Amino acid sequence: MIIMQDDKRIKISNLNELIKSCKKCPLHLSRTNVVLGNGNINTKIMLIGEAPGRNEDLEGIPFVGLAGKLLDSLLNENNIKRDEVYITNVVKCRPPNNRTPNKEEVSSCLPYLIEEINIVKPELILTLGRTAGEAISIIFNYEWEGLEKERKKIREVMFNGTKIKILSTYHPAAALYKPELKELLRDDIKTASKIIGNKHKNLIDFM
Repeated sequence: MIIMQDDKRIKISNLNELIKSCKKCPLHLSRTNVVLGNGNINTKIMLIGEAPGRNEDLEGIPFVGLAGKLLDSLLNENNIKRDEVYITNVVKCRPPNNRTPNKEEVSSCLPYLIEEINIVKPELILTLGRTAGEAISIIFNYEWEGLEKERKKIREVMFNGTKIKILSTYHPAAALYKPELKELLRDDIKTASKIIGNKHKNLIDFM
């Protein structure tokens, strides 16, 4: 068990070094920091957002702005602590003015996300927002039916011998601008918590 955990640490460290030196798309020209995945690599839950915003670009950590505070609050409501999960983004560098990443940027970063999933081996992936949902549908080769329909489904896929459930929901930033989405986001995080049960507890922290 210890050998497996050490192996994960080595793999994620090597991946992060590769991401930090990435220049595959023009976003590397304007970034302050590459924003790497963060959290517990032994978790059962992986959360995937769209791309870093201003605060994330400055600090190099995903979901540290207002959207991150909302996400932390909703996780805490369901007895899930931030350091018990693994959080990452589809795109690792901030798009100018926080615009939606384009196809080139998503395509450039997708191999990194695939490797993160391969290393962490989560039992549940919770996608936050359309960009993350669409990216995951590309990785696992199913038809994306739009966020409103997808959030009502629990998809199940096989990935390198690991069975993964996929749940899609709104991005916390959208819930800040449209308060009516906050309850839907809250419900979906509650559903994610029920799917996993207590499996996310008693895990060894990566940090």
